[in-house]
Amino acid sequence: MCKCENYEELKKSWGYCKTKKYRFEIEVVEGDKSTCHKIGDKFEYPQDRGLICPWLLDSMTGFIRVLEFGGTLPWKYEGTPYEKEIDPDGVTTEFVRCPDPSDVGIVVKITRTILK
Repeated sequence: MCKCENYEELKKSWGYCKTKKYRFEIEVVEGDKSTCHKIGDKFEYPQDRGLICPWLLDSMTGFIRVLEFGGTLPWKYEGTPYEKEIDPDGVTTEFVRCPDPSDVGIVVKITRTILK
């Protein structure tokens, strides 16, 4: 049984740390054959979740979870069109491809910006 007197004590007992707050923008950067999204479409996450194709949204979820909690994924794709920016105290980007098995080829760029 927890012997914490209040919520703040409980958070400390769990090793809780205050996370930074971020803004997320999702931009379609490839996918000229898509009927759902067009190159240049931009969405705010999580506000625009309902406007994003469910397959695409599902493929982004793991990436967004990592970014939401201040993490980054180690691969950089250096020398490719998908080369990432990684700045834990500024802007970080990640690229995700939709798993649609047809030839629509949607790729989105997720941009995480720290809110100050």
